[in-house]
Amino acid sequence: MKFLVFKFLLALFYLIITSASHSIEPPDINNIIINKDNKSYENVIFKDVNNQDVNLDDFKNKLVIINFWATWCAPCREEMPSLDILQTDKRLSNLKVFPINVGNEDIFKSKVFFKELNIKNLNIYFDPTVDLANKFLLRGLPTSILINKKGQEFARIMGYVDFNDKKFINWLKNFN
Repeated sequence: MKFLVFKFLLALFYLIITSASHSIEPPDINNIIINKDNKSYENVIFKDVNNQDVNLDDFKNKLVIINFWATWCAPCREEMPSLDILQTDKRLSNLKVFPINVGNEDIFKSKVFFKELNIKNLNIYFDPTVDLANKFLLRGLPTSILINKKGQEFARIMGYVDFNDKKFINWLKNFN
């Protein structure tokens, strides 16, 4: 068991070092790491509120943002309203946002969270096994993974961002 933990930590360290050394941050946009080489993932499957599988492969040809969050995460609470507005931004008509709760919380807590924040344009999704959090090597919450039309990660946002920032939207339009 200790050997597996050591291997996981070693692999995580390697991926963090190599991804940081091959990334370019766009000017004036904080927290965004752009991948030098796009990353492909297989079997990106998560659950909707009805416990039905959602497969990311079904959303190729769309710009996708996967936002990992939890109800206890203060920065998640702060950014979720701007993510809700982004989903309906007409300049990004080909955008699909998936806010995925990775907090191992029941659906009721997530619904209360959305209601308190007046979230109307987003649906609630879950990663009950935390497989996606591991697959995407999350280092904290919130983390948003930006997926291009080919289904590849081209960038990620680590930490809070205002999704309604004009600079961010203008940059994101290039991938729509």
